[in-house]
Amino acid sequence: MKILAIESAALVASAAILDEDTVLAEERLNTRLTHSQTLLPMIDELVRKAELKAGELDAIAVSAGPGSFTGLRIGAATAKGLGMAWDKPLVAVPTLDAMAYGLWGCRYLICPIMDARRSQVYNGLYRFDENGALVTLRDARAIGMEELLQELKEQNEPVVFLGDGVPVFRAAIEEALTTKALFAPPQQSRQSAGAVGALGLELLKQGKTVTAAAFAPSYLRISQAERERARRLAQEQEVCHD
Repeated sequence: MKILAIESAALVASAAILDEDTVLAEERLNTRLTHSQTLLPMIDELVRKAELKAGELDAIAVSAGPGSFTGLRIGAATAKGLGMAWDKPLVAVPTLDAMAYGLWGCRYLICPIMDARRSQVYNGLYRFDENGALVTLRDARAIGMEELLQELKEQNEPVVFLGDGVPVFRAAIEEALTTKALFAPPQQSRQSAGAVGALGLELLKQGKTVTAAAFAPSYLRISQAERERARRLAQEQEVCHD
């Protein structure tokens, strides 16, 4: 099976092409360039260098959220457009699951944290069982960092942190968990299309696909713009009632 993988849920823009247990090509950028600038040229270059024809692909795996609203929308639009153009199914890969999957073989509790602003993170909790299967202990959620750290203190075991929430909250993590706080190394600390593709292949083998037209990312909470709109509408209604 061959799969094209797309990751754009946060600052990292990444694309990869996998063939069963081999990563044929992968590129990852962690810069301030927007995904609309980088993603399609990146995919075009990888497809060209891998000498891949669209007909050879079995599916397109896409990081499905949670994450940046803009990043997820760009990734979704890219995957949907390619899926429709190439007549390929999509595999929706939960972003936090893929991050944890990138630490395959880790024997500790795995805690990806993505900065969700307002002292919150997008988070799930994971570990690998004795057979190497990823087990989800806490589904994806938006949670206050203080609440998460209290939950982890009660777990009383070593925890590996990764994600763009680490530099934001590292001091608080180290203070709360002391020696039980571990941090993924740079090559595994952010999202990667390679991990999205590897987990996507497992999901593809289980028949977990969706049509390009039906795919939609998971945001977990409404965007800042939507919150502001709701606030303005509420204020306008109050004025009308007065």
